[in-house]
Amino acid sequence: MPVLTAGAGLHETLALLTSQLRPDANHKEDMVFLKDVFSERSLGYLMKIHEKLRQYERQSPTPVLHSASSLAEDVAEELQSGPMSTEEKELLHLLTSPHLKAVLSVHDTVAQKNFDPVLPPLPDDFEDELEEESVKIVRLVKNKEPLGATIRRDEATGAVIVARIMRGGAADRSGLVHVGDELREVNGVSVIHKRPDEISQLLSQSQGSITLKIIPAIKEEDRLKESKVYMRALFDYIPLEDKATPCQEAGLPFKRGDILQVVTQDDPTWWQAKRVGDSNLRAGLVPSKQFQERSFRLSRKDRQGSSGEGSDPGDPDFLTYEEVTRYQQRPNERPRLVVLIGSLGARINELKQRVIAENPHRYAVAVPHTTRPKKPHEKDGVEYHFVTKQQFDTDALNNKFIEHGEYKENQYGTSIEAIRSVQAKNKMCIVDVQPEALKRLRTAEFKPYVIFVKPRVPESRRRRSAATSPGGGEHGRITDEDLQEMRQSAIQIDQQYGHLVDRVLIKEDSASACAELRGILERLERESFWVPLCWVRT
Repeated sequence: MPVLTAGAGLHETLALLTSQLRPDANHKEDMVFLKDVFSERSLGYLMKIHEKLRQYERQSPTPVLHSASSLAEDVAEELQSGPMSTEEKELLHLLTSPHLKAVLSVHDTVAQKNFDPVLPPLPDDFEDELEEESVKIVRLVKNKEPLGATIRRDEATGAVIVARIMRGGAADRSGLVHVGDELREVNGVSVIHKRPDEISQLLSQSQGSITLKIIPAIKEEDRLKESKVYMRALFDYIPLEDKATPCQEAGLPFKRGDILQVVTQDDPTWWQAKRVGDSNLRAGLVPSKQFQERSFRLSRKDRQGSSGEGSDPGDPDFLTYEEVTRYQQRPNERPRLVVLIGSLGARINELKQRVIAENPHRYAVAVPHTTRPKKPHEKDGVEYHFVTKQQFDTDALNNKFIEHGEYKENQYGTSIEAIRSVQAKNKMCIVDVQPEALKRLRTAEFKPYVIFVKPRVPESRRRRSAATSPGGGEHGRITDEDLQEMRQSAIQIDQQYGHLVDRVLIKEDSASACAELRGILERLERESFWVPLCWVRT
């Protein structure tokens, strides 16, 4: 085996290494690939240029300064400006001697000249070769994951172009493939005349090592900078069921309530995003807010006819994303409002009263208003705020209640001021309301944390104790019709208001539900949670 000498250059080392590449049965493809790369003429020229520059760095002396003569004259002038010691007189004599002046003059002349090395000339046909062979051979390694890139056919030239690079995918991690690159071959197979779906299938079926032949884009885009835009998904998305997606395998499935980190919104139709908390670092395609709303409108028109009447962007069917951020209550801030909503059979008022009774110094209810007469044992402002019907109607007309209604010919309502009164005492206010009130309460002032309480409803009363209600306690026989109404109530609330809910609490019994609610309230005071960005933006 040939041995390199101590003074061998890099291009000689490369040539020797190339000569020693011997393809074997296991690594034949890899060896052929390396030999082709190492044998490139352009690489040999670059190695020779590199050696010349390194040799120049090692051997060329660098002058300390370029004007030694002027410095000597300045020192001599400084010495003559005052009384001199014996050593200073000797130094002045040396600096003014003709011989030293000549030496310093020669030094300055040499120091100011350019002694950069003369690089070896490139062959005459080298530029033509580069023009013809401006091709990148890219070797990637991927397992069962997608390549992380989508392609499109250029309508003008017919070329297969890289349309987008997915963050965190194999193509992105390599840093070798860019948007705008033209794809020529995949593992030696030409893709020039193949359809995009055939190319996508070829890429997805390739496992392990994959070799791409690419013509670089004229101007490569900068790699995507990871953004800090977070969105709460307000709908479910299944890419495999979406015919509009440019690449189903690149799509990111998610469920309503998932938090998505949108890493780029450069494409107005398809964003790239990652699910927060997902171990998969590769970003996926999700429909943009604008595109999803447009899709909803089109589907609504298909259902309602060409008139499209009733297409309201505020309708739950049009919900897409809500921009969110992390928020943690600070010591000097008022506690967040806790809102309980419940489906039929949840008995949330009982749950609320039980938690407050356990710790009345930390939790409290908003004292409601009523027009009914005060009972002897009651105090105004404790059980209720007792007001006249005229005053109640005036307050209702001025939108002072978050909700109000009539019961046995008496009016009842919970006012916004009653909530503020509890929070002013640095207590966490817990209210149970009808779901319709959520839109009124979801403000930056209250920053409500919404808990949807629903009883666990068995499929049939025959599968449970017939005398025990789902919420716990003895409330007589529960029929199958009752269970069906409970299920339907929970489904209806979830469909209409589920996107406003932060937590779903399944109530097995009163004791376990109370313990779970208490744990939620304790974490709410010390941990951070996702809230709409508009609640904390200053």
